[in-house]
Amino acid sequence: MNAAAPFLLQAAEADEGYATAFVPPEWVLVALGFTMVLVFMALIMTRRLTPMVALILVPTAFGLFAGAGLGLGDMIIDAIGSMAPTAALLMFAIMYFGIMIDVGLFDPLIRVITRLLGDDPAKVVLGTALLAGAVSLDGDGSTTFIITTSAMLPIYLRLGMSPVVLTCVAGLMNGTLNIVPWGGPTVRAATALGLQPTDIFVPMLPSLAAGLVIALTFAWFLGLSERKRIGSIDGSRLSGDSGAPAAPRILRGSGTKPGARATLRTGNIVTFAGGRAGVPAATAVADREDTAMADTMLDPNRATLRPKLIWFNLALTLAVMVLLVLDIFPLAYVFMVGAAIALVVNFRKLKGQADEIVAHAPSIVGVVSMVLAAGVLVGVLNGTGMVDAMATWITTVIPASLGPFLAVITGILSIPFTFFMSNDAFYYGILPVLAQSAEHFGIAPVEMARASITGQPVHLQSPLVPAILLLVSLASVNLGDHHKKVLWRACIVSLAMLAVGVLVGAIPLMA
Repeated sequence: MNAAAPFLLQAAEADEGYATAFVPPEWVLVALGFTMVLVFMALIMTRRLTPMVALILVPTAFGLFAGAGLGLGDMIIDAIGSMAPTAALLMFAIMYFGIMIDVGLFDPLIRVITRLLGDDPAKVVLGTALLAGAVSLDGDGSTTFIITTSAMLPIYLRLGMSPVVLTCVAGLMNGTLNIVPWGGPTVRAATALGLQPTDIFVPMLPSLAAGLVIALTFAWFLGLSERKRIGSIDGSRLSGDSGAPAAPRILRGSGTKPGARATLRTGNIVTFAGGRAGVPAATAVADREDTAMADTMLDPNRATLRPKLIWFNLALTLAVMVLLVLDIFPLAYVFMVGAAIALVVNFRKLKGQADEIVAHAPSIVGVVSMVLAAGVLVGVLNGTGMVDAMATWITTVIPASLGPFLAVITGILSIPFTFFMSNDAFYYGILPVLAQSAEHFGIAPVEMARASITGQPVHLQSPLVPAILLLVSLASVNLGDHHKKVLWRACIVSLAMLAVGVLVGAIPLMA
């Protein structure tokens, strides 16, 4: 390419084979890549745009700036095609577990958990963290979030707790435990550097323990904040055990925001709103700054309850979970069949089936649209070469004088980089180059691999991770609200894991 006119290469072919109007210099692609992600984050966290709209418009604009031209459509369609199975999985998983919540499958579990934890929000949040941590041991984020949300969200709704606390705690615990040797990141690091996953993971156990302790501490303080917000609650009245419907009333406490109103996911959720007790929900003025569903609860007398079918629904759900673990069929197909059977058995009439599907349509549209819209971001990052340029740039800007500190630098870089790009791009594109450079300073590849996995608590919150989109959709939480609450906490957990790794000698401070 002519160095004097780098922008005049017409109809050039990018690395992926897409026709582009011009090929910008690498430094331009790097700047565009980072700026694009930062603009997207700023827009959704400040509520300027919804995540779906931002995922479409921001990458489109930056893709045009990067010279994608007429090739932009092909880049995006290819990325969307790769995400279609994930979109189908999330669509039918939401429908299936939404049906199970509506028919009352989880109501007995909710009563057991409520008896164990009481109506203390602090204990409920801590219980959420422990449940998410236990389920996260299977190494799959989607399964963790489905089970945790299905079990705990109804309790949050009954007690008037904010679901964004649930997503924060579940995301934080799952991200911290994402370094288990059978999980994706550790396996990727081991494969990229020709190592054994256990050699990476075992010396990081103290770091994992520290991360879990900090995550649980965050959960406890979030619970205390919720306790203060909603105050003392009459548990028997909320549980519906008294035999009569609980009259709509405000769940008040010293920290309760007046006017909270829910965006209803189904007709089985009772909304509480208003600045004082006795003000009807319909006449209250909504507080647009509050999180959706922050003051809602499940209706204990909903018409969709099917107590006589609870054993069938339990057997069906266990069968679905077993098939998920065995991985015999595609996960999307498992949930498709499960949702169809659940509809036919629990709602015999055509109108009942149609009403149930429509009741969950808002959640389904929300998450599927975000997953498909994320294909625009992924397509532009990959198709224009931004990801490759960012990976190359980071390996060239580190001064030689910092070479002895490459392990710690890699740990720090893993925090933003695994958020901005996929694990594949980081572990197969960036880590091998950094590890090769580090060897010249006497830093072993296994030490670099250990440092590289410390950013996973932050990575799991990325909009490029389908599981986090599933989590926020199931809980009807805005992605920007989730990020505002979880990102700084996840950064602290990641840095603490890195620091403990250095202290115990698993990661060298300097060569």
